[in-house]
Amino acid sequence: MHTAGPRHNAHMPTDARAPAPTEAPATAPIAGQAMASTASPVAGPAPSAPAAGAAPALRGISSMATRHILAELGALWSACSGVPVQIESVGGVDAERRVAAGERFDLVFLARDAIDRLLAQGRVTGPRVDVFSADMVAAVPAGAPAPRIDTLEALQRALLAAERIGYSTGPSGTALLALFDRWGLMERLRDRLVQARAGVPVAQLVAQGAVRLGFQQRSEMLGAPGIVLLPPLPAEAAIRTVFSAAYGHVGEENDPAPASSGASLLSFLMSEEADPIIRRHGMARVASS
Repeated sequence: MHTAGPRHNAHMPTDARAPAPTEAPATAPIAGQAMASTASPVAGPAPSAPAAGAAPALRGISSMATRHILAELGALWSACSGVPVQIESVGGVDAERRVAAGERFDLVFLARDAIDRLLAQGRVTGPRVDVFSADMVAAVPAGAPAPRIDTLEALQRALLAAERIGYSTGPSGTALLALFDRWGLMERLRDRLVQARAGVPVAQLVAQGAVRLGFQQRSEMLGAPGIVLLPPLPAEAAIRTVFSAAYGHVGEENDPAPASSGASLLSFLMSEEADPIIRRHGMARVASS
């Protein structure tokens, strides 16, 4: 099973920059406030006891970034295996907090740095499996002028000209702020930064006009109504997030069926068969990145 992430020479890895999770703020820590949103599970209602002879449901939790991929691929694998899949997708900060607090899941899908923290805390079981990767993109409201961002200088001009700039609570947002600081722009941009609440996609802020320029993983932006994606960011601003998986139910005697099913699902997610679906949702298999 593939467990090592790819090398990204031209991309800034996000997992080295993400801080330990903190309580989700009631207001954005940097100027601006995003609308609250309550995320609902991607795959069906809360699990109930299986009927006699039925395969037990495979339960998981993920961040919002992988919700569409896991819903579609989970349904395909379930149809072939006969094992129900119930993956709840919420804001990554909330998902990590729930697992760290001891909530039980068979599989946990989060950004690589979050999985590493949970492994260090003994809340999930390794080895860590790097599954998907996604590049950060920029977007503007539909109908708004599209600024040039194809060079570092053009991107910085666009940032300085934007009234409000949206970013996420996840690792891509953390890495973006690190870039602003490294470029010496943080003080000039600070009052215009709007952090989306956990579970709220930046695309929603862009479409509503709450921000004029938004940044998040392509998988979160792709197909969102009311926005226009800009061309790729220049190499100096490229940020790639790796999403990983690990097993839950640490240190307990359990039916081996969920672990076996989890390994089978992970194998399918990393297969060539899954590749077209993963790419359609704006991500790439780590194994083929």
